[in-house]
Amino acid sequence: MFRNTKAFLQKLRYVCLNGQQHTWRLKSTSASERTLQYKPGQRIHGFTVTEVAAVPDLFLTAVKLTHDKTGAQYLHAARDDSNNLFSVQFRTTPLDSTGVPHILEHTVLCGSERYPCRDPFFKMLNRSLSTFMNAFTASDYTMYPFSTQNAKDFQNLLSVYLDAVFFPCLREQDFWQEGWRLENEDPTDASSPLVFKGVVFNEMKGAFSDSERLYAQHLQNKLYPHHTYSVVSGGEPLNIPDLTWEQLKQFHATHYHPSNARFFTYGDLPLEDHLKQIQEEALCRFGRIEPHTEVPSQPHWTSPREDHVTCSPDALAPDPARQSKLCVSYLLGDITDTLEGFTLSLLSSLMISGPNSPFYKSLIEPKIGTDFSSVVGYDGSTREASFSIGLQGIAKEDTERVKGIISQTIHDIIETGFEEEQIEALLHRIEIQMKHQSTNFGLSLASYVASSWNHDGDPVELLQISDCVAKFRQALKGNPQLLQDKVKYYFKENTHRLTLSMSPDQAYLEKQAQAEEEKLQKKVEALTDRDRKDIYEKGLELLEVQSKTQDASCLPALKVSDIQPTIPVTPVQMSMTGGVPVQYCEQPTNGLVYFRAMCSLNSLPEDLRLYVPLFCSVVTKMGCGDLDYRQQSQQMELRTGGMSVSTQVVPDSTQLDTFEQGVLLYSSCLERNLPDMFQLWSDIFNSPHFDNEERLRVLVMMAAQELANGISYSGHLYAMTRAGRHLSPAGDLQETFGGMEQVGFMKRIAEMSDLSQVIRMLPRIKKHLLNPDNMRCAVNTTPQKMSDTAAQLEGFMKDVAENRKERKPVRANIKKKPLDPQDVLGPSRKLVSEETFQPCQMKTFFQLLFPVNFVSECIRTVPFSHQDYASLCILARMMTAKFLHGEIREKGGAYGGGARMGGGGLFSFYSYRDPNSVQTLSAFRRGVDWAKSGQFSPQDIDEAKLSVFSAVDSPVAPADKGMSRFLSGITDEMKQSHRERLFAVGHQNLVDAAERYLSVGQRTRGVAILGPENETIKKDPSWIVK
Repeated sequence: MFRNTKAFLQKLRYVCLNGQQHTWRLKSTSASERTLQYKPGQRIHGFTVTEVAAVPDLFLTAVKLTHDKTGAQYLHAARDDSNNLFSVQFRTTPLDSTGVPHILEHTVLCGSERYPCRDPFFKMLNRSLSTFMNAFTASDYTMYPFSTQNAKDFQNLLSVYLDAVFFPCLREQDFWQEGWRLENEDPTDASSPLVFKGVVFNEMKGAFSDSERLYAQHLQNKLYPHHTYSVVSGGEPLNIPDLTWEQLKQFHATHYHPSNARFFTYGDLPLEDHLKQIQEEALCRFGRIEPHTEVPSQPHWTSPREDHVTCSPDALAPDPARQSKLCVSYLLGDITDTLEGFTLSLLSSLMISGPNSPFYKSLIEPKIGTDFSSVVGYDGSTREASFSIGLQGIAKEDTERVKGIISQTIHDIIETGFEEEQIEALLHRIEIQMKHQSTNFGLSLASYVASSWNHDGDPVELLQISDCVAKFRQALKGNPQLLQDKVKYYFKENTHRLTLSMSPDQAYLEKQAQAEEEKLQKKVEALTDRDRKDIYEKGLELLEVQSKTQDASCLPALKVSDIQPTIPVTPVQMSMTGGVPVQYCEQPTNGLVYFRAMCSLNSLPEDLRLYVPLFCSVVTKMGCGDLDYRQQSQQMELRTGGMSVSTQVVPDSTQLDTFEQGVLLYSSCLERNLPDMFQLWSDIFNSPHFDNEERLRVLVMMAAQELANGISYSGHLYAMTRAGRHLSPAGDLQETFGGMEQVGFMKRIAEMSDLSQVIRMLPRIKKHLLNPDNMRCAVNTTPQKMSDTAAQLEGFMKDVAENRKERKPVRANIKKKPLDPQDVLGPSRKLVSEETFQPCQMKTFFQLLFPVNFVSECIRTVPFSHQDYASLCILARMMTAKFLHGEIREKGGAYGGGARMGGGGLFSFYSYRDPNSVQTLSAFRRGVDWAKSGQFSPQDIDEAKLSVFSAVDSPVAPADKGMSRFLSGITDEMKQSHRERLFAVGHQNLVDAAERYLSVGQRTRGVAILGPENETIKKDPSWIVK
């Protein structure tokens, strides 16, 4: 997987702020305490301890070690978290754009010395209970992480990963499949034209079809023109075919060596066991080398530079006439200076985050563009950090104006600085992020330290966030002008800055296709008849290998008997507070309170439904009570961990045509801020501000831009949502709220010159939604804080009581289900039941300016509690692993594809960044024929069960415990019954399920494709073309 700066940094941009998430338990921190016994200088299994440090903020102990023989670096974070993680990363610094580190990342996972079968990586997904398995190529490192809660599984995966990275087979066939190859369009027909194929080749074509991604790549290449950052580490599609198999093997030999490696482990398993296995299975076979992979400093420019690039137009842009982007990027200091990096990332947030920040006021609010540029803020992913600021969705003639505003805003910041309250709000956010616990904390840590450690920064220093905060406060106290001085030094006086603009070119895709065609012709013209014959024969050989059933017996595997037979129970208490049902769940939340409220949509008039997502995104951002939107934003930052409202469509667990519709209110806060959090919600209920048309327009433009930008990343999800639209009432509402229909609707709203009609809708929606009469709440917090929270919640309910009104549901067919199955007469969920719903078959094609397709077919099957639901879950996993992966990815060249069983009773097939369209639909059909034929072994079924259980048993954070019961009414007892049905699934159940639900005569299906112009579909009258 190619991890570009942008996607990677979405998570880690303000890394101490947004990237910090944690899972811990409040018990004696035994793993952490055990580890404190190590001493610097101690030798363990070929490693020497160099540092041991307690990190109380994160409830962990960090141990740094060096491998004696090779110099490999090692960091262990011991913490009472059973979701243990391993990662190894290599500094990979290519000097061309052939994508060698990215293709190598794919190819090392295709078989190794101890595990010579094809594709052990994908096979281990079904032989393990991993909670995460992947690999990433960044600009200057390649990382291989996995996590699991099972100790035996950890050893198995560690074996496979170590062998893959240090002793891969690197077969030529795997290079052809994963990287690139010349092959006949139809490999079985020697007279069909020769074309480029390959997984990474297609992945990167898909990646660069996204103009945001393209812009981020250009920006990095042009700001750092001197060394490895001037090339595309993931591969530029036109350069990928220049890479040879020999060059790939050479790159592995020089970069994938322990002397160039950094190992990271995390969790509650003993460090000695990891060190022993790593030493015995890999490191003992190596000596020390000088890898020479350092990235030199970028020579500083003596004067600023400007540049311009083009991209493909976006048919879904909020305003087709305003599709230009402009951004100014500044080169900052070395990321290994931890305190400076912390200060600059904090400064970046102060400059751009939220409506109180100077750049938001000067760039976003004048509505010159739709949103900040796709690359914005502090980026610490390269050896020297950068800061970028600019706009997307601007008119070409506004570029000079934007440049003027940027330099004026920098000037103003130097003059006026920041309010103390803004700085406190940011430091409060860091405090919350350090206390908040997520389930993938190990992975967050690995990603967080990766860049700085890659350039020999101190990873332990990075973890000591409180020290950074204290040093920052101290520095600010010593020099109140500190932040203004930084702005002056890094921005105003910095001559190493790049202004990059980008505008759409109608002929962009055509030019790309033509360049690819010329490249292809050049390769083809150089071929002799013998070469052509070779290509044809190699194509047939590859096809044969791809079609052969693989023997994976050399790989380690867990057994179904390794899976826990029962689930741990999550106790919850139900009670009435202020006349509203509340679910209380006591959890070790580390001093945080999590609040949720589900408000029903049943009384909402039909004409308002399309507006609900817009209502959700603006209701917490326009001001409330005595606060305007800036003050409201500041109070939320200072007093809460965030407040949000989102749409909810919850399919019933027993009936396909029954569902619950509502919006979910969510917020969290430190215990001390409970009264403030509920006061903010009270003001939103009692007196939200909807009348500021200027503010609304800013929010509409940003929402429409975000939706349009998301399609190239999530096209398969949009295809699946559309394909399921006509198959169930819940599917129809999901398309309205979150599908292509909503994207188109928001585009139309963004194009309106007068929003007064929209403004009139918002109070009408509010009246129906924020009504305590159709609301239920949930609270997760510590036992010590529960009664206080209940009292505060009671007060909140009194405050909003005037909004309580019994309103008639729009639809007559309302079904009541008790919230507590033990209390049939108690409070209930009110579901909409459409017993007369008639599913219909529909095929929809969305023509978009992408060079690749997203294909989906959905089939109406059975709900969660049906006997056959478990069989369909296992079938989806087994078809993906044993059939669809080979057809869609290996043979078809798509980046991904498979099948999944959804909670709403829809069985979905999908492909992702796929060079094919209708051909993939026939692969789906062949998958069904394969399943009906029963040509799968008991081992195949067991592997599918392991894969399903790794998802079913993935860890749940304290904040989210009890949520499936609260939202969907799925109790622990129902989960246990489902679990037992999964265990019981056998060969005949799977064949029967494929026959009964997926066969051609039996199924009710919907199909959707998002992709480039398609003649076959246009000529076929059974398709609706959008």
